[in-house]
Formats: sequence, structure tokens, C-alpha cells
Amino acid sequence: MRPIEWKISNDLQAYETAVHFMENRVAAIREGTEKQAVWLLEHPPLYTAGTSANKADLLDPDRFPVFETGRGGQFTYHGPGQRVGYVMLDLKNYGSDVRKYVWMLEEWLIQTLARFNIKGERREGRVGIWVVSPDGKENKIAALGVRVRKWVSFHGIALNVNPDLSHFEGIIPCGIAEHGVTSLAKEGVQTTMGEVDAALRKSFEAVFTPHRVAT
Repeated sequence: MRPIEWKISNDLQAYETAVHFMENRVAAIREGTEKQAVWLLEHPPLYTAGTSANKADLLDPDRFPVFETGRGGQFTYHGPGQRVGYVMLDLKNYGSDVRKYVWMLEEWLIQTLARFNIKGERREGRVGIWVVSPDGKENKIAALGVRVRKWVSFHGIALNVNPDLSHFEGIIPCGIAEHGVTSLAKEGVQTTMGEVDAALRKSFEAVFTPHRVAT
């Protein structure tokens, strides 16, 4: 199995740049000429529309740039303070099972949140990872969207660390209007993006086995 390259960007990355990188890396992984990869980054404020997006869920189309994308799912926000993880893996190494792969992405997020004493939970019929507040309200703290081409994955996850949560008001996130969004900061966790990256990597290595990680 080819090792996994970890790529971390601390400056804002244009969405088009990320998509171009993923397209090229996925093709190279399929050809056997490049390593698998995980890229952790932040984007400038923008909305993305997945293949199931409903135009009515874009409440403020002029607020930020909107990108149509080939990942599954509906409308999602990306912006500063949110750690995006783009995951480019050969899924033949993980059972050639897309449903299992989605479960592993969810588990990656759940285990990462646990390192900050946050209980992240799955919900049947609702994509993403959810946090229950003391009053019983459920808010989304992380989103995920997947695309697979000839058993190589791309796109991935987005974890709200300390974004401007008002930016989510321009969309109905993932088409779910009856629930809100939250972040590590809103849940009382003050941390750095570097600490989040370290937690993401440790949790990834615990969930995505067998694998080898490049240094």
C-alpha cells in the first residue's frame, strides 16, 4: 500500500486550487504514481453545492461565491476558522465499500472531538456530526461530503473550530432547517488550529487502518 502524505496549509486556499489538486492527485493515485493524501486547510468564505443541492436552500446567493461541486450532499459553507480535510485514498485498501468509508469519516470526526471532551454523534437520515446542548437542542459541528472515482476518494470533512457562525445564515446547511450549527469555540473549547490538526491526525491513524503514514 502506498503511504499517506499529509499536507497542511496555514493560509487560506482558493477552492479552485483545492479542486485542481484533488483531481490531479486522484488520477495519479489511480495510476499508481503518487501517494494517497490528506490535505488540511481553510478556505476563504464560500458556499458549495453538492449533487443533491436544492436551489431554494441558497438563501443569500450574493453573499459569498458559490461553487458547484461533484461531491454528494447539498449546500455547505466553508470559511476561516473551519478545518477542511480533503481525503484522497484508494478505497480498495479499505474494503471497496463506500458506506464503510463514510462511517470511517464520521468516526474520525467523533474521535477527534472526543480528544477535546466533546461528544459528537451520528443521526439517522442527517449527514454530519451533531452535538447535543444542555437544553436538548442538536447542532451540527462537522459536515462531510464524498466523491469516489474508480475507488479513489476525494472531498472529505469540515470541522467547525471557530468560524463566524453567522456565515451559515446564507444557506440551509445540508438542507436541514430545523437544526443549527455550532463549533468547538461555541462549545467552550479554546484551541489552536495546530492542536486540531494534531488531533485529526492521531484520530485518523486510529480509524484508517491498515495504512502507512509518510513523515
